[in-house]
Amino acid sequence: AARELFAEGLLQFLRPAVRQLDGHVHAVRESQVELREHIESLAAELCRITEEQKVALELEPYVKKLLNARRRVVLVNNILQNAQERLRRLNHSVAKETLRRRALLEAAGGYPQGLPGK
Repeated sequence: AARELFAEGLLQFLRPAVRQLDGHVHAVRESQVELREHIESLAAELCRITEEQKVALELEPYVKKLLNARRRVVLVNNILQNAQERLRRLNHSVAKETLRRRALLEAAGGYPQGLPGK
């Protein structure tokens, strides 16, 4: 019974942390997408300026740097997306285990004193 109570408490402790981490990952992914869009816009604007300049201004190295930065942003976004998917699966597992343990406790005669009900 004490072991079950400890497991239930641990699951209740993990759930908010997983949800909070998932929220942070989602916010970072949104900012990564926004940054990628800004980089693409800036690269396009630099190309346009280069085409309109009468004086040969060498902006190609800057465009290449922006494209390299964009590639890194996309890579980080992919990593974050994978991490968010793992967090989603972990959150699902925690919820599933909580329900399983709750069902076991109910089948054994209810919750021990001090443990919240449904």
